Amino acid sequence: MDEPTTRAAKRAATAQRILEAAQAEFGDRGLEGTTVRAIAQRAGVDPSLVIQHYGSKNDLFALAARLDRQSTDDDVAGHLSDVLDVRLNELPPETRALVRSMLTAPEATKAMKDFLDERVLNLARTSDDGDAELRAALTVSSILGLTIARHFLQLDALADISEPQIETVLRPWLTNALGGDQ
Repeated sequence: MDEPTTRAAKRAATAQRILEAAQAEFGDRGLEGTTVRAIAQRAGVDPSLVIQHYGSKNDLFALAARLDRQSTDDDVAGHLSDVLDVRLNELPPETRALVRSMLTAPEATKAMKDFLDERVLNLARTSDDGDAELRAALTVSSILGLTIARHFLQLDALADISEPQIETVLRPWLTNALGGDQ
């Protein structure tokens, strides 16, 4: 990649480096365990630049942990399959940061709750089933549990899931949770 040449481009590149470093730090240590100094060190900048670009550690966390809020389309099974693929592979840094901090930092708890409530409502809207919202909440909760168990707890049984297991066990499990024929 070419080095930025204008002052604005250099500033933007520095801000991006800080944001990426923050996502990695928050993902590794959570909001409470991360320091501005550690972010700055990982980004290769002075700690004052972190504050200059983002204001505070909490403000930076809010940006670093912002999850993609794309709406669920009509293909619920396809969407869940995409979500499952992401959760089984390396987590995006913003997801890792938010999940790591959601049980200890109120800001992260609220951000995760809001995001998951939105996911539940989007999934529930795709069904006329009287239990659609409950089924959607159970599905979303299960995916969160799978994410935690695989990436943070590193459960042995989830470490080496094969492609055939994904197709014959995980995908049907998700669609069945929503009522079977989603």
